[in-house]
Amino acid sequence: MGELMAPDLEELRVFTARLRCVEAGGDAGSGIEWLDAIETLKSVGCAAQAVITDGVATSIRADRRARGLSRVEWDRGIASQIALARRESPNRGGRHLGFAQVLVHEMPHTLDLLRSGRLNEWRATLLVRETACLSAEDRGIVDRRLCADPGILDGVGDQGLVARAKALAAELDAASVVRRHRKAVSERRVTTRPAPDSMAYLSVLMPVEQAVCLQATLGRDADSLIATGNGGGRTRNQVMVDLLFARGTGAEVASGVPVAVNLVLSDETLLASGNEPAQLQGYGPVPAGIARQWVADAVDAEVGATLQRLYSCPQSGALTAMESQSRTSPKGLAKLIDLRDRTCRTPWCDAPIRHHDHIRPHGKLGRTSVRNGSGLCEACNYAKEAPGWVARPVTRPGRRHLIDLGTPTGHHYRSTAPPLPTPARHSVVEAVLLAHLRAS
Repeated sequence: MGELMAPDLEELRVFTARLRCVEAGGDAGSGIEWLDAIETLKSVGCAAQAVITDGVATSIRADRRARGLSRVEWDRGIASQIALARRESPNRGGRHLGFAQVLVHEMPHTLDLLRSGRLNEWRATLLVRETACLSAEDRGIVDRRLCADPGILDGVGDQGLVARAKALAAELDAASVVRRHRKAVSERRVTTRPAPDSMAYLSVLMPVEQAVCLQATLGRDADSLIATGNGGGRTRNQVMVDLLFARGTGAEVASGVPVAVNLVLSDETLLASGNEPAQLQGYGPVPAGIARQWVADAVDAEVGATLQRLYSCPQSGALTAMESQSRTSPKGLAKLIDLRDRTCRTPWCDAPIRHHDHIRPHGKLGRTSVRNGSGLCEACNYAKEAPGWVARPVTRPGRRHLIDLGTPTGHHYRSTAPPLPTPARHSVVEAVLLAHLRAS
């Protein structure tokens, strides 16, 4: 047999199109064979992506070095380009880039197992993660001892794989494991993320002994309240959550949330029992009935709830202005951008807004305006400062804000601001704004 030739890009696209036509059919045994073959294909594809990702990064760095750019510029924006190509966030792009570099340069046996389909991307990621504290030489030893023989990890679950990698890491360099723990402690943090049914997860990354102590304390006090008849009919878990809230904020749950939040809802939802969801900044959509209840509870509890009118285009839902005497000041403009964009405007990035960026740079006569402004996370704002990145606002009167983002490789991506809740009717002010937009 002749040597297999690597497919070109067009062949890959044709095969992808053919794979879209696969449908369920045949007996169960045939279906299992299909599942096995496609799982292998996914692993092989991940290995190819890793090799290509490292090649892209190497090529960009070499070009920048040849052009005499400073070392600090060599890596800027590369992870963001990887992320855009893979339709993922810049944070994930950075992980993909780091993963690729480790596989190609430090863990060749792991890469070979991924290429063969004997290891999937997640399990390869676990190996990379658990050896991150080691030197390249020690990492290579773990790679060889766990992955040189394909049979070593056959049938081993994720936890077993992690345990083996951790044991080898501690054996090879115990001091680095201790340093990694100290670094992890320094990165303790509190985060939130949406959960179903208008709930949210509050995650606390902290040393394990503190986490166990906190949970045990909440459980002990909840048991005490329930045993003495002061649980108010709540379950143990409910009491624990309420205790955590009270101790973290200094307020009882019944007294309302003492921290200001931006809840955006239409007048119809608030006043006329409309069904369009509200938008909670930093969370996402909230069912209309729950939003109305929050407003009512805040008013009844006298926690200082305020209303502020936002003006949006009735057709597109584009935010055009905000009722405020200070809306032309930097602070007011920043708030307007926050309410319009909600999260970072880079495609596929939903990180919180940290910077209010000039889309067209101020140094290139970009105006300080809502049209030329966008909300970006810190990483995305720094990435677009790298050589070759270009961005411009696209003029679309009466429609939602649009940004065209160009990367150094010549690829372009577009970002459209999300719509605001639809108003119930056209006010006089909205009619004037709409007429102005149509005339401009």
